Amino acid sequence: MTSLSNSLSAGAEPQILSPVGGEVSDFFALLKPRVMVLVIFTALVGMLVSNVHIQPVVGSISLLMIAVGAGASGCLNMWWDADIDAVMTRTAKRPIPDGRIRPDEALAFGVVLSVGSVLVLGLASNWLAAGLLAFTIVFYAVVYSMWLKRATPQNIVIGGAAGALPPMVGQAAVTGSLGIESFVLFMIIFIWTPPHFWALALIKSADYAKAGIPMMPNVAGPQSTRRQIIAYSALLFPVGLAPVFLGFGGWLYAVTAFVGGLAMLAFSVHVFRNREGEPERKAAMGMFGFSILHLFLMFSALLAEQSLGLFRPVFA
Repeated sequence: MTSLSNSLSAGAEPQILSPVGGEVSDFFALLKPRVMVLVIFTALVGMLVSNVHIQPVVGSISLLMIAVGAGASGCLNMWWDADIDAVMTRTAKRPIPDGRIRPDEALAFGVVLSVGSVLVLGLASNWLAAGLLAFTIVFYAVVYSMWLKRATPQNIVIGGAAGALPPMVGQAAVTGSLGIESFVLFMIIFIWTPPHFWALALIKSADYAKAGIPMMPNVAGPQSTRRQIIAYSALLFPVGLAPVFLGFGGWLYAVTAFVGGLAMLAFSVHVFRNREGEPERKAAMGMFGFSILHLFLMFSALLAEQSLGLFRPVFA
């Protein structure tokens, strides 16, 4: 069977042929499982910082539906982006461009999971959480995937709101309302996203150019992108410390956010200074990798403080 990626490389008219039958693992891959893990993690922290009793069954179903909703939006993103995924090196082997899943199958799968996750979350928890989940899915699948991604180099900045919403959905699921805690967590992820993703975009700019995606390095240039990485990293430092001053981040979180924030700044300066060849690639990949670790450690510190009784207020 000739896949879409092979057809494109041969210069033929793109055709996505019916697969013999998609494996379960192929459908699971459509859900972007690594993103789902991050969504579950940040949504759980959003629940715990709410400082309310969480009914185990409601909490578990809510987390599961938030994860399914995130997977559904990832599936719809892959359905819409199948044409550009086929010409990019890092995405050409995804299930749709590789011919293992038909586009209509992916669309149906994504729509069913989207509707199902929103309805179950609404029935099991509350409709505010369900509405936020629905908004997240629509924002990522429609506003970001179908419009922003191909229209503006600010795609990651604006589109990052979708990835930042899970803590708010999590808090709404267990409280029926939204508080300052989930909004601050939203802002941390929202501001973290551009320097994290632009570091990767610096070394994948040729791929994006080939696919016609206006990523920041391709439109504004690498130097402008490096300056913006520093600016967002600098902004992330005080925003990352906001939970301490607002009283829901203790000493463990304060040290983690302070040290990690300084390290993010150091990595961003390192990216700015290394602009060519292998040093540029190593600096950008170092920034990309550390940014993931930084976000993980900050949220892990909040999780540990709230779930293991380690919270000790900085300002008593």
